[in-house]
Amino acid sequence: MAEQIIIAIGREFGSGGHAIGEKIAKDLGIEFVDRKMLDEIAEEKNIQVEYLEKLDEKPRKLLMSRRVGAYSNSLEEIVADMQFDYIREKADKGTSFVIVGRCAETVLRGRKELISIFILGDEECKKNRIKERYNLNEADAAAKMARHDKKRKRYHNRHSDFKWGDSRGYDLCVNSSRLGVEKTAEMLEMYIKERM
Repeated sequence: MAEQIIIAIGREFGSGGHAIGEKIAKDLGIEFVDRKMLDEIAEEKNIQVEYLEKLDEKPRKLLMSRRVGAYSNSLEEIVADMQFDYIREKADKGTSFVIVGRCAETVLRGRKELISIFILGDEECKKNRIKERYNLNEADAAAKMARHDKKRKRYHNRHSDFKWGDSRGYDLCVNSSRLGVEKTAEMLEMYIKERM
């Protein structure tokens, strides 16, 4: 790929956003960045990856945490800042990649090579995907979906100046329930190629 392209994907839990991101990266022949970034950060900072995983995309605990300028005593905020630095450094190297979550669309806003996408889905489709993937009943799948989306929303809204899922904050918002994961990825690839 001649020019750098960065695709940042935000998603609702159960929408298939992760699978869509993986397919896009594979089809375009570019790197897929997700949880493996934690391995790289852990190695660079000499921290156990399990520690980072516990705090990954978690909103800070409001009690007993505060931020003064660029510094915070919140472990969640410190881990988020490490991830944001990682994302910026990766983009600054000229690498093309797809990244899911971690407020990447906010961290990299203003870069001409950035395409930001939000994947949503119909409640029933998302619940069915969650039930199948995690072997849950209807009630447990609904509870898991609500819990994860609440966490993602709080995390995103803490670190961004626009609300999670608000179409004005993304180049494109797509309901994956309409076409399914494969066809949604293919449609997004056509859009990405037009932007390249």
